[in-house]
Amino acid sequence: MKKAFFFSLCSIVLFSCANQKPEAEKTETTVTSTEVAAAPQPAEFADPKYAEIGKTGIANLSSGNVDAWMATFADNAVWQFNNGDSLIGRAAITDYWKKRRTETIDSISFSSQIFLPIKVNQPQSIEQSGIWVLCWYMTTAKYKTGKSMTQWIHTDLHFDANDKIDRVIMYLDRVPIAAAMSKK
Repeated sequence: MKKAFFFSLCSIVLFSCANQKPEAEKTETTVTSTEVAAAPQPAEFADPKYAEIGKTGIANLSSGNVDAWMATFADNAVWQFNNGDSLIGRAAITDYWKKRRTETIDSISFSSQIFLPIKVNQPQSIEQSGIWVLCWYMTTAKYKTGKSMTQWIHTDLHFDANDKIDRVIMYLDRVPIAAAMSKK
């Protein structure tokens, strides 16, 4: 009987000790949760002014005012297409779009626009930190061939410290563009 009583008493003591944290652990847990709350998130919403820069830019492209659109670009801007092609420098990007708007495209419009400005504090992979605007829009372009194309296009804009666009990554399908440009 003494053994059973002793076993029961030991079990009660062990059980009650296992469920209680020492004071040092309680304090440490509180400090840790405070530190986590103060740490910057990997990404957060950015100032809506960056979305407005993107919206104004495609409005200028649509109206044919390439110079006004290019005023929002940094001199060292890089334009990347999802197929691996790229344009380097504001002058090259300006020449490409002026030629495209005068020699290839009669009209271009953008509808169902979505602009999401974000600030990347801690890159998750290869993206740059800083301000990005993720853009989605339905693009309809009528070409000099008389044909047209409509498709969703996704574009990522990165801004430098002077609020100029220094990187554009555009995701689109070249097949409908090639078909609309074909003279056949």
